[in-house]
Amino acid sequence: MAGARDTPASKANRMAATTTVRGSILARRRLWRYGLILMATIVTALVIAALWFRASLYSGMPDLPETADLWTTGRTPAIEFVGADGTTLAVRGPRYGRAVRMADLPEHVSQAFLSAEDKRFYDHDGADAAAIARAAWTNWRAGETVSGASTITQQLIKNLVLTPERTLRRKAQEVRLAQALEERLTKDEILELYLNRVYFGAGAYGIDAAARTYFGVPATELSLPQAALLSTLPKAPSRLALTNDLDGALTRRRYVLNEMLDAGFISVDEGEIANADEPELATAEPEDPRLGYIFDFAAERLNALMGDAPPDLVVTLTINPETQARVHDAAVSYFEHQSDTLSASQIAGLVIGRDGAVEAMIGGVDYNESKFNRATQAQRQPGSAFKAFVYAAALETGIEPLDIRYDAPVQLGEWKPQNYNRGLYLGPVTVSESFARSLNTVAAVLGDEIGIERIIATARRFGISSQLRPLPSLALGSQETTLWDIVRAFGVFQNDGLRVNAHLIQKVETSRGDVIYERPALDPARVYPQALAREMNGLLARVVRDGTGSSAAFGDWTVAGKTGTSQDWRDAWFIGYTASRVGGVWVGNDDDSPMNEVTGGSLPSEVWSVMMAAAHEGEAPEHLAGAESVRVPSEEAERRLVYYRGLAGAFRAVSGVQSNAVVRPASQ
Repeated sequence: MAGARDTPASKANRMAATTTVRGSILARRRLWRYGLILMATIVTALVIAALWFRASLYSGMPDLPETADLWTTGRTPAIEFVGADGTTLAVRGPRYGRAVRMADLPEHVSQAFLSAEDKRFYDHDGADAAAIARAAWTNWRAGETVSGASTITQQLIKNLVLTPERTLRRKAQEVRLAQALEERLTKDEILELYLNRVYFGAGAYGIDAAARTYFGVPATELSLPQAALLSTLPKAPSRLALTNDLDGALTRRRYVLNEMLDAGFISVDEGEIANADEPELATAEPEDPRLGYIFDFAAERLNALMGDAPPDLVVTLTINPETQARVHDAAVSYFEHQSDTLSASQIAGLVIGRDGAVEAMIGGVDYNESKFNRATQAQRQPGSAFKAFVYAAALETGIEPLDIRYDAPVQLGEWKPQNYNRGLYLGPVTVSESFARSLNTVAAVLGDEIGIERIIATARRFGISSQLRPLPSLALGSQETTLWDIVRAFGVFQNDGLRVNAHLIQKVETSRGDVIYERPALDPARVYPQALAREMNGLLARVVRDGTGSSAAFGDWTVAGKTGTSQDWRDAWFIGYTASRVGGVWVGNDDDSPMNEVTGGSLPSEVWSVMMAAAHEGEAPEHLAGAESVRVPSEEAERRLVYYRGLAGAFRAVSGVQSNAVVRPASQ
């Protein structure tokens, strides 16, 4: 049988089959190609989406602050005022306490916080992956967020750097920044920073503030039960604050103590004793209103002194709280007891030491009723108290205490000054006697004689900063000044002619103990000759010994000073000093209404005596240089003065003419 031959039909079939196979292969290739393209597109899209998602997670992420800034960033400005005795007087704003080092804390403090907040703190890199996985599983099963996984480092970042929003984006940034912080600081440095910055409720930030707020002790003295109780607060500081929910905090303390036991930090006995401890919470003391004016003035001076200051300041004042309380209570109590019938409603007082340090300040009767500080803010007419600068300037021109001037009617231009008694004139008097008797006529003549501009220059050198216009009536204290200014200016007489730099702030630190200001030891400028300052001490001591200020005397101390009364009894003053301190008292009314004939020699001198006796309590009297140098005329000179006064009085009685009147144009 012959071999089979390909027929056209078979050939066609084979070709068709071949074509079909080839087509199938091509189709599969195209399908693979399209599939690969699709897969590549999907992968690319996923990569792009992942990159975009990653970028979106970290976009706008803040930079990690410099290490030093981590101690202050995010803080609300606060000032802790400390007295000269080292005690905390008050805190204005949140309480930050003093920064404490890990090495200074009892070991159980850090152990309590590690047990409560981050048991694997020393093992992770800032974020605890195992804790995150456990929290995610717990939250998924609960269908809501019931467990967190923030490490101590993450809590620091969350509180100091990031916003409080609870989003995946913020959590991712928190983790990254926490890991960055762990690369920069050691574990102990991070834990120390955490303990000093974390919030404990009740306005207390940091372990020291919390210890003082809740237990009245520094952080370095915390007991185990106290430390365990404080460690419960950062989780929910407002809800668990010991002043809000002590029972809730005690329940969580039991958990913390059990964790400390499991970690081997404490023994069973220690845990049981700590768990049974009944905490005694410190009583929050309200701010002492007797110190309110001082804090306000200190904050004002601090702003002028420091400008852009750090937010966490510890300011040491020159005030001793016991002295302030004693002086304030004595002066205000006496004033209130005596003022009812005198139509006087307000008082101001100030006491400074020889170095200018403020020892006591009274800004008004009641700080809670009025925050206006009448010792530093009130501009009032000092009256005859200003004559001290007139006579000081006169002595500087060569006029001496025994020189004779005439107490007689005087007219300077259109101005006709009168004495307080408005009708009785003594005729010839010594300069010393005219000062002791506070004769307006002689002071006006002296002012005209030496020139008002000279008096202004003297007052400026001594420390009067208020505006003074060159008017003749300035010699009688007709232009306003503050108690602060006039007290420090009188200090020049006490200080042998050296200017007194009154100050309230001694030192300024941050809560970490970094000193940013400390008052330097200054060499005071000489603004008045020593010999003349002692001469003025004699004149001013005579005012108290046998002049208008006799009510200011107290104990065995030698007192020098000057009374002052403004027109219509609107202001009454006594400014004076001993060898130890300078002080001043003003009484009057805020609305400038007249008092019931209150003069500087009455209520202000009496209050001054009581105030300064309290300030000098327990101290032995000291000698005031120059106070004994009061010079009086010889017997012969005194007889001549008496004769001339009698002759002048007899002439006026017979003739009705004031023959010793002085009329001159006012000096320009």
